[in-house]
Parts: sequence; C-alpha cells; structure tokens
Amino acid sequence: MTGFAGFTSGGSAADPPGGRMAAVEIEQPGGPEVLRLTERPIPVPADGEVLIRVVAAGLNRGDLLQRQGLYPPPPGASDLPGLEVSGLVAACGGGVEGFVPGDRVCALVAGGGYAGFCAAPAAQCLPVPDGLDWRRLRRCPRRSARSGPIWSSGEPCAPATAC
Repeated sequence: MTGFAGFTSGGSAADPPGGRMAAVEIEQPGGPEVLRLTERPIPVPADGEVLIRVVAAGLNRGDLLQRQGLYPPPPGASDLPGLEVSGLVAACGGGVEGFVPGDRVCALVAGGGYAGFCAAPAAQCLPVPDGLDWRRLRRCPRRSARSGPIWSSGEPCAPATAC
C-alpha cells in the first residue's frame, strides 16, 4: 500500500503496533529544505485512541508554521508535522468503540500525520464511506469541525468549502 507522499510503508491495515515506519520530521526551523524523511517506531495506541495507517495527509497553515518554528506542537503531541489524515484503522486502544481494524477513517490530530501510522483520539475520527477519494478526505476533519456534517452534500470537502 502506498502511504503519504507516495512512498510505501509496507504491510496491511491490520499490521500490529510496534516495528518501524517512514516519517517526515523537521530537522530545524526553516523552509521546505528542513523536512527530512526518517524512520520512527510505529506508535502504540493509548486507551481511547485508534492507530491509523496513513494513506493521505493534509498540508495546512499549522504545518507550515510548525516547520518555520512558529507553532510548537502541544504538550504530549508528536513532534512530527501533520494535523489531518485519512487512512485505515490498524489497531484500537482500550475502550475504543465504533471502530475496528480495517475501517476507513479521517481524523484531526495534534501532530504526527506525516508518517506511515498516526495515533488519533477515537473521538476525533470520522468514519469514511467507501468510494470517497483518500486525497480529498485528508481535509475533511477540519471542515467537519467548523461546519458540521460532511457526507450529506454529495460533494464532500469540495475545494471551495474545505479549510
């Protein structure tokens, strides 16, 4: 399966947590040249979290400001950029209801989206109907948080209304 930015992270949606994944990190504040492809441990979902196998990640102003050193991640959040993701549930932490491995989801996260896997609070995940394009879905969590339901319009996350 191809992960974000077109590189392959290997395996399937049901890969167990643990192991290693590809990720993009910020070496130091600056322009796009400070982004570096690296390898990190796959996160283990905590209670109330789902582990998402990232298929697409959004790029927004918060990511640009973080790269420039002007928007630090919140305490306890991943230092990796990426606030919006879409993908497949790979694992669920304790107490998670409503999601199972293999479910299609999109999520708004505090960081960590520019990676092969991203842990997200289940309450910040939205189920995704089959047939919707992954690249368009990466922007949906933010739009939903601002304007309500996103699946009823027939044209989810249209560029004119997203972000």
